[in-house]
Amino acid sequence: MSTLSLTGPRDAKGWLVTPALGFIVALFVYPFAYGLVLSFQPMNGGSALANYATFFSDSSMWPTVIVTLKLAVPATLINVGLSVPVAFALRRKSPYQKLVTTLLVIPVTLGTVLIADGMLTYFSPLGWFTQAVNALHLYGGEVRLTHNYWGVLISLVVSGFPFAFLLTLSYVTGIDPTLARAAATLGASPWQQFRQIYLPLLVPGLTMAACLSFVQAFSVFPSAVLLGAPAGPTRVISIAAAEAAFESYDYSLASTIAIIMGFVQLIVVAAMLGARRMFYTGPVTGGKG
Repeated sequence: MSTLSLTGPRDAKGWLVTPALGFIVALFVYPFAYGLVLSFQPMNGGSALANYATFFSDSSMWPTVIVTLKLAVPATLINVGLSVPVAFALRRKSPYQKLVTTLLVIPVTLGTVLIADGMLTYFSPLGWFTQAVNALHLYGGEVRLTHNYWGVLISLVVSGFPFAFLLTLSYVTGIDPTLARAAATLGASPWQQFRQIYLPLLVPGLTMAACLSFVQAFSVFPSAVLLGAPAGPTRVISIAAAEAAFESYDYSLASTIAIIMGFVQLIVVAAMLGARRMFYTGPVTGGKG
């Protein structure tokens, strides 16, 4: 009677580690490594840093970093800033919490393209919003909320706020409410409870929400094209990468722009994670139990 022998012991977790690592390498590590290597191989030859020199010397490319930051940073601050009071007000389970969360899932499921298309219908010069403002004489001039900076910013708020709110709500509901009740018995006002209990415990979670919201906003592309002015004030860095790849067919330069885009995001995210330590260094949440 023959038996099957194994060369070494394998536990149940061992069978999952290798596929998981392969999945991470295939989807994240290999594409990044390939793009990084490609960025040092200019299409027209020259030094390995020729593409990076082209980007920072071209007046139509390097300003896209500043333009994208001008959109991503305010959108992140608005989304995270608005999510805190809304999530705090809906922290207790109620029919309103279910209703609001259900309604806010709709923009997430629609996606940025459909949101931009809807904004073109509602906020264009002939849209119902513009006509209503003019009919009510709320604004004397022409209301322009599309094909400019404000149209893109509004679209980033519409598409990014539900994401930030759902993250913040999960952090708020994870804080033990008995901590606030104990503070109330000691005479703490609602504002003092929020400032001294909820806010310190929320800082780590809010930082993560801000990081994810910033990365999402920094990669804006459809809204900048459909609702902005891609040849003017909303020429973001993703548009520059797309033009290099699909108009100039310079995939090496496009990879360089993508690497720079990721590096800028890394700097901002690292700065936010570093600033988090100045506010609070304890556990992420108060923990229910």
